[in-house]
Amino acid sequence: MSASTEKKLRQAAREAGTDKKTLAMEKEAREKAKQKRRWTLGTIAVILLIAFIFFLNSNLLYKVTALTVADEEYSASQMSYYYAEQYYYMANQYGGYASLFGLDTSNGINGLDDQTCAISSEEMSWRDYFIQTAESTLVQEKALRDYAAENGIELDQDDLDAVESNFDGMDEYASSQGFASVDNLFAANYGPGVNADLVRSAYRDSALAVKALTSYTDSLEFTQEEIDQTYADYNGEQDYFNYAYYYVIAETTEVTGEDGETTSEVSDEALAAAEDTANAILDAYLSGEEEDYVERLDTAVAAQVEGASATQPGKTQGASLGSYKDWMMDSARQAGDATVTADSSGSGYYVVVFLSRDNNDYNMAQVRHILIKAVADEDGNYTDEAKAEALAKAEEILAEYEAGDKTEESFAALAEEYSEDTGSNTNGGLYDAVTKGQMVDEFDKFCFEGHKAGDTAIVYGESGSYAGYHVMYYVGEGENYADYIARSDLENQAVSQWLTDITSGYTPVEGFGMRLVG
Repeated sequence: MSASTEKKLRQAAREAGTDKKTLAMEKEAREKAKQKRRWTLGTIAVILLIAFIFFLNSNLLYKVTALTVADEEYSASQMSYYYAEQYYYMANQYGGYASLFGLDTSNGINGLDDQTCAISSEEMSWRDYFIQTAESTLVQEKALRDYAAENGIELDQDDLDAVESNFDGMDEYASSQGFASVDNLFAANYGPGVNADLVRSAYRDSALAVKALTSYTDSLEFTQEEIDQTYADYNGEQDYFNYAYYYVIAETTEVTGEDGETTSEVSDEALAAAEDTANAILDAYLSGEEEDYVERLDTAVAAQVEGASATQPGKTQGASLGSYKDWMMDSARQAGDATVTADSSGSGYYVVVFLSRDNNDYNMAQVRHILIKAVADEDGNYTDEAKAEALAKAEEILAEYEAGDKTEESFAALAEEYSEDTGSNTNGGLYDAVTKGQMVDEFDKFCFEGHKAGDTAIVYGESGSYAGYHVMYYVGEGENYADYIARSDLENQAVSQWLTDITSGYTPVEGFGMRLVG
């Protein structure tokens, strides 16, 4: 190839962009452009990652709608709060027994999606169950708040103050638990995005719903005829019975089946022998002379079964009576009546003596009290000296009351100052509807021995948890207890039906945010 021809070819290559130098320059330019794109894409990725982390930390993700009820939307954070509330209620109510229902509380609200809920009729996890119950709560709450709006029911300042009281000392508590703020405390226990403002709003919603429910309940009225008929329809199941019995159990025989399994069985002969013994006890009881029916039964039992005695279970509601229920509920039954009744399981016979029946026809008591506890020693016992000290303090308090204006209000103030009963020392020591047998013996006796309003006394009290003295103040009689039982039942039925009616049009609709709950 001539020099001129080669020169022409190089010139043509340059013009076409295919010569070596041009190709090298183009390759270098492409590499620079690729590196620039990589740097740009990498920068964008870092920026997006930073933005996403900021997004998560800002809890904006948890503002996504998780549930819609009618015209109201609930964010994932709100649902997390209501979800966790359902869990904490269950865990606190049953404590260590929650495991019997398949609920492991060792990890709190975490991991519930992997635990099967044993109390549901449907196959579901505990996460599903708590979400379901939270949704039901929100549906009912929303319906009640709408009812409040329609009927001019609002929270007054006292209601709002009661809500705020739930947050008293919360800052100190959060700090004591190692949290920088109350918001951090709530987020740690309920989930991301749950803070004090959210919880405060939930408390207010709940308070308004309760106020609406109370308003409707208070509006219900029932005639005395309706109340009387309702109680009559219980057919004695709400009455209380006192009785004594001895159970003659039939002897069992070990029987080995064809499969080699051994079982205990009661033969006809053994059952007949048990019946004979029961009838002999009954005959001895009926011919006995002791005026005390329990003592007479004890004597009759001991004559047939050496070393044995009757059982007196105490006040038992009619609905809880056993095989002798129908006999006990006979309206003609008199104190001292006795019978032999077969055990429904076919294992023996009862000798039963009727003592008394209480149809709840009495007025409940309204009282205030101030409890002063005796201090237990290191073995958990209450010495005479400790009891004497408690009595002396109770007498001082009663003397302080007597030296004042001797009003119910002044007694209530003393109860809030001195009483050690945590169940009543924040409401002036008041028990508004005391029923027979509800309190310890001496307390109970004071309530139902015919006092008039303003009467006071000091009575001893002891149970498994304390020993001490009650400074008593009789406020007055309450409602007839039988009427109270029946009216409460009528109210519950009416309210239940009303709630069903007002919530029927509220269908919860889950949103994307529900995936972030639990």
